[in-house]
Amino acid sequence: MDWTTVSALATAGGTLVLAAATYASVRSANRAARVAELSLLAGLRPLIIPSSEGDQPITVWFSDDVTLEVPGGEAAVGLAGGAVYIALSLRNVGPGIGILHGGYVGALNTAMNDHQPLGDFRMLVRDLYLPPGKVGFWQIAFRDDPRHDEVRGLVDGGAFSVELLYGDFEGGQRAVSRFGVRRDGDGWNLAIARHWQLDRPNPR
Repeated sequence: MDWTTVSALATAGGTLVLAAATYASVRSANRAARVAELSLLAGLRPLIIPSSEGDQPITVWFSDDVTLEVPGGEAAVGLAGGAVYIALSLRNVGPGIGILHGGYVGALNTAMNDHQPLGDFRMLVRDLYLPPGKVGFWQIAFRDDPRHDEVRGLVDGGAFSVELLYGDFEGGQRAVSRFGVRRDGDGWNLAIARHWQLDRPNPR
């Protein structure tokens, strides 16, 4: 028996077993790290929907001293000095702080098609935050805007949609939520239609 050969084979076998164990350990560690990362992101993720009818009205101020009183669970629309003012009463039902980035007002759209291109969104000039479980608002005004007449026509027609772009407190996990707005007597009903995830696969 060639003991040198036996020793070499034993060493090679031991090295192979050690390599396999190391590979399995690294895979397990990577999987655990990925699970921890997903858990952390889930804890930071906001999800914005209309507030409830029983929530307190919100007074929304615009830079030209126009104000809108927005009832809980509804939208508010104002026309003053030729400008169009829109505000939504919202609630964050996700576990993370939501930061509103911008929005797009368009024709009422309940189809399952994609959201408006992000380049068409009007970005906010100030930060609007929605803490978890709390009520907040989004606002927009069309004064000397190229889309003023289009939006005014939608308001006069009594129905339009609003797509909101927002993300988590770290600036990631961006999402777009589409809301439908319809005139109902003297008020404006607000309903959620669909959500899209931009920085991770959609759940559908």
